[in-house]
Amino acid sequence: MKKVIFACVHNAGRSQMAAAFFNVMADPDKARALSAGTQPGERVHPEVLETMRDIGLDLSDAKPRLLTDDLARDAHWLITLGCGEACPHVPGLQREDWPLEDPKGKTVQQVERIRDEVAARVAGLLEREGWMRAG
Repeated sequence: MKKVIFACVHNAGRSQMAAAFFNVMADPDKARALSAGTQPGERVHPEVLETMRDIGLDLSDAKPRLLTDDLARDAHWLITLGCGEACPHVPGLQREDWPLEDPKGKTVQQVERIRDEVAARVAGLLEREGWMRAG
């Protein structure tokens, strides 16, 4: 099974959304995702919780966490989400950067647009790698 890490600075928005979408859409026998950050915040942004809840994904129990060597040890992919120079680098992992806007403090419509772009990118990755859940 492949392990994918979605990372941004605070692990309170984009990376949380990406991991949630990934784990819903991926075949659990082929791949799983988690999210982390280089400077984790205290909680997931309220606007992210709201827009994800609107589509039936509850992130209220999600907690931002630090991207550590232990967390990355058995991972295969590191996907960074718009963190620019602050994006982490973990030697040995395939890496991709998705330059996405930070949802913090944005309007509901802006966060929905970011959320939908995250979902589309996750679906594209799953299709490309052959990890999409059947059905």
